[in-house]
Amino acid sequence: MRRLLTILLLLAVTLPAVAQTAAQKSKSAKLQKEIAILDKQLAETRKQSKNAETSLKLTRKKISTRKALVVESEKQIAALDSDIAAKEDTIAVLQARLDTLAAGYSRLVRTAYRSRDSRLWYMYILASSDLGQGLRRYGYLRSLSGQMRTQAARIREAQAELVVQKAQAEKLRSDAASMRKARLGEIDKLGREEKESESLVAKLQKDKSRYQSQLEAKRKEQKALEKEIRRMMEKAKQGSSGKKKPIDTKLDAEFAANIGKLPWPAEGPVVDSFGEHYHPVYKNVKMPFNNGIGIALSPDTAVKCVFDGVVCQVIVMPGYNQCVLVQHGGYFTFYCKLTGVSVKAGDKVKTGQVIGRVDTIAGETQLHFELWEDKTPRDPEGWLR
Repeated sequence: MRRLLTILLLLAVTLPAVAQTAAQKSKSAKLQKEIAILDKQLAETRKQSKNAETSLKLTRKKISTRKALVVESEKQIAALDSDIAAKEDTIAVLQARLDTLAAGYSRLVRTAYRSRDSRLWYMYILASSDLGQGLRRYGYLRSLSGQMRTQAARIREAQAELVVQKAQAEKLRSDAASMRKARLGEIDKLGREEKESESLVAKLQKDKSRYQSQLEAKRKEQKALEKEIRRMMEKAKQGSSGKKKPIDTKLDAEFAANIGKLPWPAEGPVVDSFGEHYHPVYKNVKMPFNNGIGIALSPDTAVKCVFDGVVCQVIVMPGYNQCVLVQHGGYFTFYCKLTGVSVKAGDKVKTGQVIGRVDTIAGETQLHFELWEDKTPRDPEGWLR
């Protein structure tokens, strides 16, 4: 019974910690994957483009991701320290139990030693006052050796369990030491990346006019894209007769019900967020309003449709290459900077269906993704799970 209680106590302490550590390891792995993608993006940008603004954006995103990774490392270290403390408590409980068993066994040995002469056993039984007492004395003497065997087995079990728990504690200490070493490595990388960011800022500040002209070109491309999206959406809402056609209310309701649950079109760090932002260096320069998000990806990554729908149109736009607009009732999703598009206007598409692959444009391998509710752009990150 005591052994069962000890095991139950051990499980109650360790299982939640194991689950927590697994979740933290999964998050750390995701962050490390994002950093690897950003590293590739930066290497490609440096090789094919002299756009310091893009490099700064990627570097700053990598810095924020690295900081999140350090935080996760600290959480894992704290969880391991907690596991080690719990394991040491369990070892103390087992050691105390082992000491108690050993003391009990010593008493049995001393009793057996005093009763080692079989003639004393017979005299002890014959001296009983009645038959009942004689039988009880006989039963006691007979069970003495059995008790010794049982106690010896319990001691062996406790010793074996103690060895296992000590080995597990040592493994936890080793894991914690490795995690602390990895954390120091991440902090060292973080310091180098922050210096790189400062260098890029200095470079941008020296040539403001050049980057302002690049910004103006980007603003024109973005306005042209928005104008084309609105034209395509308006066309999708009209039938061949030019009259407004009814939307698929069932599909519309299903899409709306999946806010915060939609799958990502591709897995990667968001490097361009939704909305209005100021330039990372020229704080008084307002960037073009971003109707969607930019997701950094590895080259040739498959891009998938986030929900059932119908392809409205496939177009090519300057700065965005191939783009696909998909209608989901009264909602629309827009996928840009694609190559190898595998759908065409009128196709019905399913959730998770590959519609194309991400393209690399001027050293950037980033999917531009937008989500519209009727005529209003929405922040995709609020809709994606």
